[in-house]
Amino acid sequence: MKPEPATVVSLFSGCGGMDLGLSGGFRFLAKWYKPLPLDIVWANDINEFACRTYKHNLGKKIICGDIWNLMDTMPKYADVVVGGFPCQDISVNGKRAGIDGSRSGLYKAMVEAVKRLQPKIFVAENVKGLLMQNNKASLEKVISDFSSIGYEVDYRLYHAADFGVPQTRDRVFIVGTQPGVNFEPPRPILSKAEHITSEQAIADLEQMPEDESINHIWSKANRSPEQGSRCLKADRPGYTIRAECHGNIQFHYNQPRRISMREAARIQSFPDKFIFQSKLRETERQIGNAVPPVLSWHIGKAVIAALNN
Repeated sequence: MKPEPATVVSLFSGCGGMDLGLSGGFRFLAKWYKPLPLDIVWANDINEFACRTYKHNLGKKIICGDIWNLMDTMPKYADVVVGGFPCQDISVNGKRAGIDGSRSGLYKAMVEAVKRLQPKIFVAENVKGLLMQNNKASLEKVISDFSSIGYEVDYRLYHAADFGVPQTRDRVFIVGTQPGVNFEPPRPILSKAEHITSEQAIADLEQMPEDESINHIWSKANRSPEQGSRCLKADRPGYTIRAECHGNIQFHYNQPRRISMREAARIQSFPDKFIFQSKLRETERQIGNAVPPVLSWHIGKAVIAALNN
């Protein structure tokens, strides 16, 4: 008899990149990522467009609204709590206000959720900027707040390209465990020489005309310092897909246009059947804010190993 899957509460779920990875059961660039025994039992985000995309693609209920107003609707317990708390105030491209900023201060909602649910393990994702010297006090405060409610807390920087994501994206994962639960961070599966390149990821789309039904649409913003002029390199993974580009997303490596939202989704490791339920600008925001599903899948495998041990 198969054991019951572990229950997961997901905060700041966005369009569902992290939750898709944790659930598994998807194909990306011809590779099958098997289903994982993790069951998302409660999810929340404040962005209604992201919630629409989440429902459409994950087939699960997500409660749309302010997390502080919805805290009491969470279940009484979950094995795992996950969330990428907002990072605009920590990001290198953001306001540099640290966790005292109005958005990044929402990590406190995750602390409160963990305190209430007492999961065996929690996973919080954030930008590389959290490790910068000017954010040292912010990182120490986050770790201290989680530690104060009884968790052993560790953090690690992951390079998405090392895990089969065609993107040079660096992200911090903070993992907290109950005493006796041992989380072994997943190890890279690819060397730098083996990284999936932009061309390998999106070459089949480059001649395709725009098609809104599969999100293959792109910004027409001019090429300039003000509107962005960065260009993909065919023989390297894509640059980090940002959420707040305002249509200034990077250019294609050999086409006279910016990359499409479908191409951006590929660079983020979303499967092609994952369709964003929004127009260009909002789709760009959802893709840029997401945790790459393939990276999340590897984190999910490590979470399951920790729970089983």
